[in-house]
Amino acid sequence: MTVSVSPPPILEPAGVSPETAGAVLQEALVGADDGELFLERAESESLLFDDGRLKSAAYDANEGFGLRVVSGETAGYAHSNEITVDALKRAAEAAALAKQGRAGNAAVGPRATNQKLYDEVDPLASPAFSDKIALLQEIDAYARAKDPRVVQVSASIAGERRAIEILRADGQRLRDVRPLVRVNVSVTVEKDGRRESASQGAGGRAGFETWIAPDRWQGQVEEAIRQALVNLDAIDCPAGEMDVVLGAGWPGVLLHEAVGHGFEGDFHRKGSSVFSGKMGQRVAAPGVTVVDDGSIAGRRGSLSFDDEGTPTQRNVLIEDGIMVGMMHDRMSARLMGMEATGNGRRQSFAHIPMPRMTNTFMEGGKDKLADMIASTKRGLYAVNFGGGQVDITNGKFVFQCTEAYLIEDGKVTAPVKGATLIGDGATALQKISMIGNDFAFDPGVGVCGKSGQGVPVGIGQPSLKIGGLTVGGTAV
Repeated sequence: MTVSVSPPPILEPAGVSPETAGAVLQEALVGADDGELFLERAESESLLFDDGRLKSAAYDANEGFGLRVVSGETAGYAHSNEITVDALKRAAEAAALAKQGRAGNAAVGPRATNQKLYDEVDPLASPAFSDKIALLQEIDAYARAKDPRVVQVSASIAGERRAIEILRADGQRLRDVRPLVRVNVSVTVEKDGRRESASQGAGGRAGFETWIAPDRWQGQVEEAIRQALVNLDAIDCPAGEMDVVLGAGWPGVLLHEAVGHGFEGDFHRKGSSVFSGKMGQRVAAPGVTVVDDGSIAGRRGSLSFDDEGTPTQRNVLIEDGIMVGMMHDRMSARLMGMEATGNGRRQSFAHIPMPRMTNTFMEGGKDKLADMIASTKRGLYAVNFGGGQVDITNGKFVFQCTEAYLIEDGKVTAPVKGATLIGDGATALQKISMIGNDFAFDPGVGVCGKSGQGVPVGIGQPSLKIGGLTVGGTAV
């Protein structure tokens, strides 16, 4: 059963009237360029079933506010988990120091929207706690029965309900309820004394009903087992420069990290992005179109409006290889003379907003995956990725492959272990030679980190063929 809720007020139950809070905010923003009061009440629950037993169950609830005063390039920010008039006044006094006697012009507030991208459900209310435990037990039993080589299973379920409220000095008041759920399965298999593990996760902005349907979680279990069994037979990966074919969906994490951050407005304003000053120039191969879109219903990175109140939208960053856009919060947009794009995001009320990605993806093309492989004399077929490292200033990356295969004479042959992809985003974009017709989003597991803040994001791409990437390996 889906439990629907309406956006709850946060100020009134805490004993603070909107009029009083508005008056405190207005006084703090006199002479400022921008600012807002951001309030949040969040509840989350997570359960972990590991090695045949319930290992942990956690519940967390917190609420608070953040008050921001923006003056020029300076932002004053104060937050508290105590929502009272006194706390608001102290925060306003502290944040207002950012003005330092400077007189600014108040920015026009975000445009209004009735955009609604997800149901206001409460994942903590349904299914019941006991039913969640029973589900995890069922996942564990199913995985062990599926293949006798499965020796360990870890299954988890997590959900949160985040209610937010934004108050602006002009009286604008926005409220939203943001559900988020995730189901994870990890398995370890053993054969002849060798063990390998693999995991699968899925989720989005909805109630649990979609993700706990048997066909959904059983598919996750089967895919985790398949990947782990593939890795049992993997050989050491050879190193060297070779053509690389990337799979569709989650491999878009390479695009997200190595390219996406370079299109965030604050990096451009500071001139620290490898793409700084390249608006209108070719930055990728013809046919490459990259989009950030926070307005896709139900996706993990979607928001009806961002954490400053700006409605999310489709933002084209690269069109047919040409740089045509960036991602902005209100501050970077104002300082660069552009429009806010709905990308002002924060981890919680205790964090200041900044330009962040939502759902970032490369659009599909016309090529077939089979043709990409057939046209590759010697290369690597990278199906799934694990962790990686990226330098935003130059786009250089190192990504580890969790599932990869050799391509020899146009055919996929042996699975390999220890494969890493090494390169830089700007060069890799130029080396894309084939774009697949099999676009897919990731299953809904992405978390993006920036300046110590983590936010949920979506990732996607079609299969791609990239020429001449450096592959690091373990073969000697």
